Amino acid sequence: MAPALLTAVDSTSHVHLVIGSSPLAGARISKALEVGAVPILVAPETANLHYGLAKRMEEHSIQWLKRDFQEEDLRTLGREEVDRFVDAVFVTTGGKSSLAVHISTLCRKLRIPVNVADAPNLCTFTLLSTHNSGPLQIGVTTSGKGCKLASRIRREIASALPSDLGIAVDRLGAVRRRIWEQDHATEAATEPEEDDEAAGQSAAFNKLVTPSDIEAAKARRMRWLAQICEYWPLRRLAAITDEDVDGILEAYKHDSTAAPSAEGKPLLNPTVLDARRNTGRIILAGSGPGHPDLLTTATLKAIRSADLILADKLVPAAVLELVPRRTPVQIARKFPGNADAAQEELHRLGLAAMKEGKTVLRLKQGDPYLYGRGAEEVAFFREHGYEATVLPGITSSLAAPLFARIPVTHRSVSDQVLICTGTGRKGASPDPPAFLSNQTVVFLMALHRLQDLVTSLTERKTSPYPPSTPCAVIERASCPDQRVVRTTLEYVNAAVEEEGSRPPGLLVVGAVCDVLQKSPHKWVVEDGFQGLDVLDHLSEGGNGLDVLREQLVTPGLEEEGDPLIRAVHAVTV
Repeated sequence: MAPALLTAVDSTSHVHLVIGSSPLAGARISKALEVGAVPILVAPETANLHYGLAKRMEEHSIQWLKRDFQEEDLRTLGREEVDRFVDAVFVTTGGKSSLAVHISTLCRKLRIPVNVADAPNLCTFTLLSTHNSGPLQIGVTTSGKGCKLASRIRREIASALPSDLGIAVDRLGAVRRRIWEQDHATEAATEPEEDDEAAGQSAAFNKLVTPSDIEAAKARRMRWLAQICEYWPLRRLAAITDEDVDGILEAYKHDSTAAPSAEGKPLLNPTVLDARRNTGRIILAGSGPGHPDLLTTATLKAIRSADLILADKLVPAAVLELVPRRTPVQIARKFPGNADAAQEELHRLGLAAMKEGKTVLRLKQGDPYLYGRGAEEVAFFREHGYEATVLPGITSSLAAPLFARIPVTHRSVSDQVLICTGTGRKGASPDPPAFLSNQTVVFLMALHRLQDLVTSLTERKTSPYPPSTPCAVIERASCPDQRVVRTTLEYVNAAVEEEGSRPPGLLVVGAVCDVLQKSPHKWVVEDGFQGLDVLDHLSEGGNGLDVLREQLVTPGLEEEGDPLIRAVHAVTV
């Protein structure tokens, strides 16, 4: 099968005939409107229009011929300048019907492009899966072999491109057009004028300018433009601004015969352009419940590459030990009464570093958005011109019960999980949730006011919690000194009073606390964490490649650049 001829058609004012009333018909009409065409729908009045299609018909006043298709439609509904032939036909009723075969045959005879859904053999053209960014359009086709795959490939290509590449294409196009205009203006200026006798003459008036000089200058300029388009990284091209374009054209205006970068600074300085792409950035990342093995790989990359790390006070030391020694770390100085001031200090330090072009990592415990002021910080930096990248973290509200052998949901016991804070804004007591026997409730930041919380639960006016409700206090989850106190609401205050506090901690309330391990006493205390020991044993029992790879991959070193590292990575994966 020969490859198809891919073209870009200017469809402005073209008449697109769409046959059928399916959701695909709505998509075809939307595409026609997008490219400036005039869609006409042909479908019986009794047809059940899809909601999206009906909405487009209403919004855009699309012509609907409420009848079956007629052969004359192909020769009478089009534009006058093409003798009323329509410009393209889309059959959305499927390719198995005799009508689709008939319409395809008629269109082929009349040389009208036709597309029939799910019938490549009846089509004279297929639509590409396209990515649009200003004047830049990228189309992918699988020649009718699979539109879903074409869409997937198109998304993969688009995701690899700079988001503002279309703007760069527009600007470089402007440079090319205006250089061409200036070249033709230069040619006109070299032609002799009939009334030169009355005009003043410059010192260079008698300088001989040959056609070869003009052509050589034009060739140099266009070759320079072609070379940067061919060889420069796309991100560098995307960094070109309107001011750069004006500077290029101004340089040509003053000396149209000069080479773009001859005997002086280049018209576009690569160093300056690259520096624009390296503007300050802010990353908000969750460090998980505590154990460094529970970091996401994205957060670990951010830790190893950041220029400054602003960390929460409760981020464990084991996580901070992963920070390269060259990277400064500022720990939030939060304590009762100073939380807002400490937050402002982190904001100030972050902004100052970003203005210097640095990458700032705001390292938070757990997940940035779960009771972590993450959204507030995103809004703050957005107000100052920086859009934060937010990386999720494993939240202790789900990981801590897991490491304490408590399934937060369990068939026939609990089918829902409620995550609450035990401390409201400025220390106020939040309203406690009502008791549901099939619900697990996880209270974060609650241990410092545990007695008030338990009282509010067991003494609710409606739906109070029975004192016998199982619960567990989980402290420093996933850390070596993790502690779990298993008890009930009746004894939890006494247990914490006697055993002491080991923050940070949370309270889990619900019948699931007794599913895998029930306490036969008033309370039971479990110290230590071995939840990830099996991973250490697997590593020790391996063939040594994991250890070798860990030794080779040092912070800041990219794996792709070293063949040995790539080989080890391939074997371990």
